[in-house]
Amino acid sequence: MNLEEKLKQLPNDAGVYQYFNKEGKLLYIGKAKNLKNRVKSYFRFTPNLGPADKLGPRIFKMISEVEFLEWIIAPSEHDALILENSLIKQLKPKYNILLRDDKTYPYLYIDNSELFPRIEITRRVYKDKNIKYFGPYSTGARDILDSIYEIVPLVQKKSCLKGKEACLFHQIKKCHAPCVGKITQADYALLVKDALSYVYNKKKLVAKLQIVMEKYSEDFRFEEAMKIRDRIKTIEKSEIKTSMDLATTENLDLFAIKAGIKRAVIVRLFIRDGKLASSSYDFIKLNFLEDNSALDLSEAYSRAIINYYDNEIPILPKEILLAQEIEDKDYIEEFLYKKFSKKILLTTPKKDKKLKLIEIALNNCSELLRLDENTNSSTIYKEIQKLFSLSCEPFRIEAYDNSHMMGQATVGAMIVWNNGLEKKDYRHYNLEAKDEYAQMKEVLLRRIDSFEKNQAPDLWVIDGGSTLLKLAHLLIDSHGVNLDVIAISKEKIDAKSHRAKGSAHDILHYRINGEYIELKLKPSDQRLQFMQRLRDEAHRFVISFHKKQKRAEDKQVSLLQIKGIGQAKLKKLLLYFGTFEEIKTASVDKLEAILNKKDSILIHNYFKDKI
Repeated sequence: MNLEEKLKQLPNDAGVYQYFNKEGKLLYIGKAKNLKNRVKSYFRFTPNLGPADKLGPRIFKMISEVEFLEWIIAPSEHDALILENSLIKQLKPKYNILLRDDKTYPYLYIDNSELFPRIEITRRVYKDKNIKYFGPYSTGARDILDSIYEIVPLVQKKSCLKGKEACLFHQIKKCHAPCVGKITQADYALLVKDALSYVYNKKKLVAKLQIVMEKYSEDFRFEEAMKIRDRIKTIEKSEIKTSMDLATTENLDLFAIKAGIKRAVIVRLFIRDGKLASSSYDFIKLNFLEDNSALDLSEAYSRAIINYYDNEIPILPKEILLAQEIEDKDYIEEFLYKKFSKKILLTTPKKDKKLKLIEIALNNCSELLRLDENTNSSTIYKEIQKLFSLSCEPFRIEAYDNSHMMGQATVGAMIVWNNGLEKKDYRHYNLEAKDEYAQMKEVLLRRIDSFEKNQAPDLWVIDGGSTLLKLAHLLIDSHGVNLDVIAISKEKIDAKSHRAKGSAHDILHYRINGEYIELKLKPSDQRLQFMQRLRDEAHRFVISFHKKQKRAEDKQVSLLQIKGIGQAKLKKLLLYFGTFEEIKTASVDKLEAILNKKDSILIHNYFKDKI
């Protein structure tokens, strides 16, 4: 069925539509109150089927590539909005605006129902009226928290309150030992008030930290002084500078977006009790545009708001301020109401202090774009995109490797590059598969399954050759994800790695127009060295995890062998039960299904005494 015939079959229902090109690649996902009206508005039907005349540059270019479309009917406009957002994050269509802000930010909180409360950090929402939250914090939450405990002698650890005698923290004057009654609740409440003043006032916190840093330096405690210095830098870097006070106790969230030459940037401000509590920013890739001035800002704002508020939010704003009006205002207000059972207005200020806040955010957008364009005018990303004919500059890259020893302690690992190694996003995987191909398949499938929660990157780098590259393409193609892949393998000479002979002649593998290509670059080539760095980091990370898991398994093996259970019996047990934990908790009857009664009783009694 051709495209024109398919367009005639569109229903009048709410739903989600998907556009594909002639290769079957997903181009765009959109939502509609009425699928028939919305989708047909993109096309003109005479004299020939083609893009409608009044489309913007991005949509015109996209419609020119459309060869096929599919749709999914949804019960309501609200459901269509949720489904659209979910599918975009999972499938990464070429022409949709993609934001990475789908993570949950950390908050500081204090539970006032406790006798001697502590300030703690969380990403979860605790539904308790006695808990007060502070944040969110894009960066610096841990530094703020550690700094407060450095300055104010609060209870340093939760476990301290269970102690029956004053601990080391009391001896070094970092705690007044409420566990043994050395401070009253009233006096401790004053300490809490002092601690919270640093949460509310970052300038005061930084000033106090500078005093502490100088004292450490005077006492020749240089390592501790350097730690404080680094904390100060992180806290200062995380905050947009403004002394504005709205003369109100309102909670407001603010979003501002600007497009630059290569990328757009989104700045968020979080105003709590009328003061700027924290801020964050992220860049938005614009690989689908030649003229970034044509970015659909309304769509970008909608995507940013839905992504952020699709999480649990402990502090809800009274109002969300936007730097421009958006088309989906009513949709999103309904989405927020259904999500939080609270009416939250989207407004675009035109005067007074709220307009001034918008101007501050937009000025910060301009500065971030200026710095980004100066820093990345000629980058390795652009060179890699050109060399491998990638669909976009690979700013965010994930690299994968697996490790095992004779089928034991089989693990996989993912490392992340985002203008530097993003160690907080690294992941380990305990694997069931026994051969290299099946192991990589298991790791990549698990990562694909998590795309809705943690969006796909720009590029995968696989430690392996053309076989694993084809596997990766098979998986992403079968799931309809738009994602580039490169593999890197060691050159083989006489079936042995060339590297083992003292030279790093690695081979790069990639696909272009359905053809698989091998590429050998000089060892001095920066593009090869960049890929090697990612591969080596993935290898280092997976090996360190493998060693840890192997030590744990070896310990379990030795426990069984001590009691006369040899490798052959152990192998039978593992094949049957799957894990050591299952063996440890198995009954005698279950063990007898594999071993004789004497051995079964021996193992059962041994672990019964240990549990």
